[in-house]
Amino acid sequence: MFERPQIGNRAVLVHVDFGPGADSDALPECRELAASAGAEVVETVTTSRRSPDPRFFIGSGKTETLAEVVSAQSADLVIVNHQLSPSQERNLEARLKCRVLDRTGLILDIFAQRARSHEGKLQVELAQMRHLSTRLVRGWSHLERQKGGIGLRGPGETQLEMDRRLIGQRIKQLTRSLERVRRQRDQGRRNRQRQSVTTISLVGYTNAGKSTLFNQLTDGEVLQADQLFATLDPTLRRIALPGVGKAVLADTVGFIRHLPHELVAAFHSTLQESRDANLLLHVVDASDPERELHCATVDEVLTEIGANEVPQLLVYNKCDLVDGEARIERDGHGRPLRVWVSALHERGLELLREAVAECLAGSEVAGWIGLAPDKGRLRARLYALDAVQSEHSDENGVSWLYVRLAEPTFQQLASQEGLPQPREAEARAVTAAG
Repeated sequence: MFERPQIGNRAVLVHVDFGPGADSDALPECRELAASAGAEVVETVTTSRRSPDPRFFIGSGKTETLAEVVSAQSADLVIVNHQLSPSQERNLEARLKCRVLDRTGLILDIFAQRARSHEGKLQVELAQMRHLSTRLVRGWSHLERQKGGIGLRGPGETQLEMDRRLIGQRIKQLTRSLERVRRQRDQGRRNRQRQSVTTISLVGYTNAGKSTLFNQLTDGEVLQADQLFATLDPTLRRIALPGVGKAVLADTVGFIRHLPHELVAAFHSTLQESRDANLLLHVVDASDPERELHCATVDEVLTEIGANEVPQLLVYNKCDLVDGEARIERDGHGRPLRVWVSALHERGLELLREAVAECLAGSEVAGWIGLAPDKGRLRARLYALDAVQSEHSDENGVSWLYVRLAEPTFQQLASQEGLPQPREAEARAVTAAG
């Protein structure tokens, strides 16, 4: 029996190699996670196994070695770079006499530190509560857990039942609060759709440089730092694109391998910005030797949230750390496939805007239209979309506009506002009825 220490950041890192097929850079990534959480890694313990030990995960012999390391280093915390079952976590804590945190708990702790908005804090707390609900027993090892008839119920079970009930009630409260936030976000998305606003979402592995790129494209001030999960809260800003007009760019939370399911569920409303986007900018760290594996991880999460069908444009960031050449790579049909940029040094940003415009334009609609004097609302919407290239009025008061619109945007305006089909020549233009 022991009292779990509540403070202290001296940590021992534990990693198990399960042989061929295991993540080759999992240990360095775990060190980055630990540093992001504020832990001081004083020792790293590694071992090899074919499969996890049911009781201690790392085996009883390695657990004894780990206990000696913890004692020698006066460690306050053991971080296991894998997902532990509640019983494995409880057994390790009982033997090591210190706090034990698995990979999921570590990521949840980082998210709890970084959340700033009301929505972000609700999402993180919901994920933490769902995770904690399976691990209640570990904090009450000094109390009885007898079950049975009258006189056999110990105070431990009473406390556990109370904890379960309180956590269950809190989960319901958080779920209701997030449902209200989700409805607000849905309303915002519907408004943007009604106004024919194109939405672009930045996605990618954590620390790929999404926030830096977002700031460069929007003149924003989102926190950017060389650490995992530097920003959590989604941010939306308007940008102007050549040939497309105004669009909304969304910066989303970074992905990581083995992203806890609790987080995917809690951040569902936030991640929906990616699912409903017109285009995904998949930001990749070009200098990372594991970039292909990271791309696969991002694609897995996008599939899980239903965003795998949204068109993607690969953005290879940090090209200055590779060869320094900003460029657009195209497929056999001449369509942009990937863009090499350096967001930090502002290289290739115009090429990126050009590639995004090409991806969004698709089958572009261009030509002259005539708007009657009472069509001021439609005229204002066209200007808001930066679709008007030139304009003049004739002697009848009809405004003649030369417009360029992406096909999806044109179809929306045609159905909502009666926008006529543009013609090549002004003389053959169709005037919108008054």
